[in-house]
Amino acid sequence: MTVIDDTVSPVSPVPTRGAGDFAGSRRLWSLIPRDLVERFRPHAAAMASAMVHEIRRAIPEYAQPLDGPVGEDIKRGVREAILCAFSELNGIPEQRGSRGDWVKVFHYLGRVEFSERGNLDCLQTAYRVGGRVAWRHLSLFAQRYGVSTEVICVCAEAVFAYVDEICTLSSAGFVAAQAEVEGSRTRHRRVLLERILSGSAHSPRELADLARSASWELPTEVTMVALSRVDGPLCLVSGDSGVLMDLDGPQPHLLLPGDTPLPDLAAEVRAAVGPKVSLADAATSLRWARRTLDLMDRGVVPDAVVQRWDEHLATMWLHSDEFLLSAMAARNLSPLDGLTPKQRSRMSETLLAWLKARGGAPDVAAQLGVHPQTARYRIRQLEELFGKSLDDPAQRFALEITLRAQQAAEASGDQLAARRATA
Repeated sequence: MTVIDDTVSPVSPVPTRGAGDFAGSRRLWSLIPRDLVERFRPHAAAMASAMVHEIRRAIPEYAQPLDGPVGEDIKRGVREAILCAFSELNGIPEQRGSRGDWVKVFHYLGRVEFSERGNLDCLQTAYRVGGRVAWRHLSLFAQRYGVSTEVICVCAEAVFAYVDEICTLSSAGFVAAQAEVEGSRTRHRRVLLERILSGSAHSPRELADLARSASWELPTEVTMVALSRVDGPLCLVSGDSGVLMDLDGPQPHLLLPGDTPLPDLAAEVRAAVGPKVSLADAATSLRWARRTLDLMDRGVVPDAVVQRWDEHLATMWLHSDEFLLSAMAARNLSPLDGLTPKQRSRMSETLLAWLKARGGAPDVAAQLGVHPQTARYRIRQLEELFGKSLDDPAQRFALEITLRAQQAAEASGDQLAARRATA
């Protein structure tokens, strides 16, 4: 048995994870005697074949013909890993210009895994299987040549440090590829959302092409959601990946396809949900969602983390056109113009109670919490002010609409709307 001079100096702990330039394994490889490396070199081909065989046996996804694309990737990965290791063992690059080239190799393998499988499970398992095969061959070689226990331990540490490093490098390549795809998809989805809302896609085919570029399936129906602005970046806590969103604009909003539920929102964000509509009517849904959010901001509808437009349809209708409402108030309530603000408020309240009650003074008094005689006196005043118009069903309807809108505005503290409604 040939005995090799394998004396090594004591080594200090070295990093084995997260090294982008093989810093951990390189220092360990450098401690292995050079003549031992040269003696092992002829065994590298057999070790590579064993690695390929074991990887294909252990990982079903890689158990494909070696002359196919997957087989070529496996052989290339094993070959590059061994060449890189020998490069570090020799202390000089071998068949590569620099260590940066080796880094690119393992980055590339990570990118391939993202493209082919969408995860790193197979590749990282292959690296670890390869590491175990390498260690088995190295240990048998060391026993045959009488290598000291100290050097064997350094070899073991170097192999597994190296496996950790190439796993880290391929993870970086995988993440970079994922980020590129996600960034591109995000940009395409932003454009798609803008086109859907603007109606500027010239044909169904153009819209379908945009959706395909954005990896998004065109739904039949959508629901738009208006979001409140917050200080700082706006983000979703969680949600369906099919949700289209604009979180950076002055009026952030979401598009929920089909029956997709509303994503979880950050605590400080409020949402107003519009009607479910056809895809072509998405802008209409967003308009009503924003209208709901506006009325919630003004206190016309109750404040809530999530407010749905269809829970306040009457209020939405009453406030759908405030200019028209102001014009109705100016026309229908003009008999109250000569009263003081306090008198006007009291008579408006009495008139609405009378219209609701469709009865006499006792019913009005019960609504207002006043004595029936007081109610009777006010009703007579109203009859004097409005005259025969109170006998006209159409006029009574117009008065009730106007007064209900006024009441809602006053109850919410929306003074501007209240002033418009009573102008």
